[in-house]
Amino acid sequence: MSSVRNVPVRNVVIIGSGPAGLTAAIYAARANLRPICVEGMIVGGIAGGQLMITSTVENYPGFPEGITGPDLMAKWKAQAERFGTEIVSGTDVVKVDFGKKPFTTTTDDGREFHSNAIIISTGAKAKWLHIPGEKELESKGVSACATCDGYFFRNQDVCVVGGGDTAMEEACYLAGLCKSVTIVHRRKDFRASRIMLERARKHPKIKWMLDVAVEEVLSQGEGHQETIAGIRVRNLLNGEVMVHPTQGLFIAIGHEPNTQLFKGVLDMEDTGYLKTVPGTTQTNVSGVFASGDVQDHVYRQAVTAAGTGCMAAIEVERYLAANDLLVH
Repeated sequence: MSSVRNVPVRNVVIIGSGPAGLTAAIYAARANLRPICVEGMIVGGIAGGQLMITSTVENYPGFPEGITGPDLMAKWKAQAERFGTEIVSGTDVVKVDFGKKPFTTTTDDGREFHSNAIIISTGAKAKWLHIPGEKELESKGVSACATCDGYFFRNQDVCVVGGGDTAMEEACYLAGLCKSVTIVHRRKDFRASRIMLERARKHPKIKWMLDVAVEEVLSQGEGHQETIAGIRVRNLLNGEVMVHPTQGLFIAIGHEPNTQLFKGVLDMEDTGYLKTVPGTTQTNVSGVFASGDVQDHVYRQAVTAAGTGCMAAIEVERYLAANDLLVH
């Protein structure tokens, strides 16, 4: 094995341990690339991505009875380790030197990893309102993903907060499952495209609460029985405060990709998502690949993230072989 300053050069470092990162690790390990996966602490100080704060996953294939997010990620991690992935836990990547090869990845505890390829799978996180009751009732009636959790609110009355395309898409999706959907927005004007806005306006199950801000999420019950009871809102025109009963609250004000480390080096969309060559996971830097929600602002599902993680690992193996960079 070659080395830089007595530090061994690896085939690939994977940054992130959500569905994309661990799938990439499984495929890379099975290709005998002996990958290193730096878990990172992306969501709420917890490694493993957004599924770590998802109570029940019922839409991932292979689990007909459902599975908790943490249990699913534990199985993913065990599978990656079984095939030889080296998991680096309890630390975050704070710097990546893309200027010379091999690349150097530095963690916050001072460790350095040199590699001939990098897979970025740092994911994205939902934007929240940061109001009382929101975090406490997450997975107890409050969600940031209608596709993930809408099924649990069949024939119930729910609210969607937001005024962009994400909010309209979430509302239209939920309207196919729920008794009613109320869109809550701070103004009468919307950022949503005309097509998406008209689609929502025409749906008979969608209602509107405009010029209001959500100030608090209210609960009922205690312990495991605690659920959302409603939302406290303030009319921004006259200051009137009221309580609106609801059985579910979906926050749809967008997502923020975890790409701060790569600004100025890797090509990004205006919204911060990494750009990849269409149909691949290749970034603008040769040998650097991106998979999962960090480059996907459309689907943002565990199953699609896993798919691009698989793609990235296969592309890394081919890249290393084609450029005679495989480390044995």
